[in-house]
Amino acid sequence: MSALQVYNSLSRQKETFQPLETGKVGMYVCGVTVYDQCHVGHARVMVVFDTIYRWLQTSGYTVSYVRNFTDVDDKIIQRAQLANMDINELTGSMIDAFHRDMDALGCLRPTLEPRATTHMPEMIAMIESLIEKGFAYVADSGDVLYAVRQFAEYGQLSGKNIDDLESGSRVEVDHHKRDPLDFVLWKQAKANEPSWDSPWGKGRPGWHIECSAMSCKHLGTTFDIHGGGMDLKFPHHENEIAQARAANGGDFAQYWLHNGFVNINAEKMSKSLGNFFTIAEVLEQYNPEVLRMFILSTHYRSPLDYSDAALDVAKAGLDRLYESKRKFESVQAGELPQAFVDAMNDDFNTAEAVAILFDTCRTLNKQYDDTLAASFVAMSQMLNILNHEPDVWFQGVDADTANIEALVLARDEAKKAKDYAKADAIRAELLAQGIVLEDSAEGTRWKKV
Repeated sequence: MSALQVYNSLSRQKETFQPLETGKVGMYVCGVTVYDQCHVGHARVMVVFDTIYRWLQTSGYTVSYVRNFTDVDDKIIQRAQLANMDINELTGSMIDAFHRDMDALGCLRPTLEPRATTHMPEMIAMIESLIEKGFAYVADSGDVLYAVRQFAEYGQLSGKNIDDLESGSRVEVDHHKRDPLDFVLWKQAKANEPSWDSPWGKGRPGWHIECSAMSCKHLGTTFDIHGGGMDLKFPHHENEIAQARAANGGDFAQYWLHNGFVNINAEKMSKSLGNFFTIAEVLEQYNPEVLRMFILSTHYRSPLDYSDAALDVAKAGLDRLYESKRKFESVQAGELPQAFVDAMNDDFNTAEAVAILFDTCRTLNKQYDDTLAASFVAMSQMLNILNHEPDVWFQGVDADTANIEALVLARDEAKKAKDYAKADAIRAELLAQGIVLEDSAEGTRWKKV
């Protein structure tokens, strides 16, 4: 098997992947701030790192995959106040909606999904360490700030020169700061906002400290992979490095992986620009597999141009693959072709992997071969597409059916991983919806009662 090569944003080059511990990988991916529905940009992050997670497992690694929820934040507080909702009620409902979206898209649940609000002791301990070591200070306002110029390696990830940096849209200008670039680690409490006790009085954490504390808590002060969207490289990931290395003295993440933007009319899709489509809105018009196929058909580091026409192309491609699948529905998965393995080992090149799947489809259409058909099945399973029966696919899979089948697939994955508690929980969830599962040697079938 070819060696896995990954593009490391820190070194700005491809490197041979060498985990810290043989056979094991620790991976942290920045999750979502749970104040609203997720959009297609979020879908790309989650599908990309789901595929990376799957490929690492396929390659024989035991993976500890940690993805957080930011469940305390200015936007969350404002949204809860506008909706006259309790903050926990809002974040709980948004986390449920997130899981529905990700299950529909065929994304495996991570090993852990920590929430910021349950990691206050870890954040406070890291801030105390930063103050003790001279990397942070308590401002006149009572807020605790990180002293950016004290960290000599600041700018290493983003390639920014600290002397050239100016106060920007995400750097608050505050006369309490010693330097305009300093950022908040702990905010003093305000009226009618959630707060926690700390050595600096009641307050809540800044955004950046959350991920540093949670990743180190669950993966250690030095771990293998840190991932997220390109928009997080600066300042969020830059600040994470500064905090974690200064506080702990470790190397923090060895490999930094960033997926490219999703664009609409050459502009990044974002809520701030108002040019976004929620996943739920897209899935009203398209099967979730179409959106997954659309994302996988472009290399994860390249820009992805969103349009209905692009989704229609992905749908047409899936139609061709499903038409071929009719001919060998009963075939079990075989070996992955070496070309497919090489593509995935070349920085998780799903665009090339999908192309190989289509090449195999064309060959099978010309002349059927059992071994090649088994490889076709193996490739589709690795990419987690072609999960429907062809007749069901061509009749049209409604959103309810897609969600049920996503849960059934998640249960099958849990059983394979011997996570029987999760498998039983999914069965119970489906039963509550009136769905009964029937396990057999041919797989899991479901029916409504």
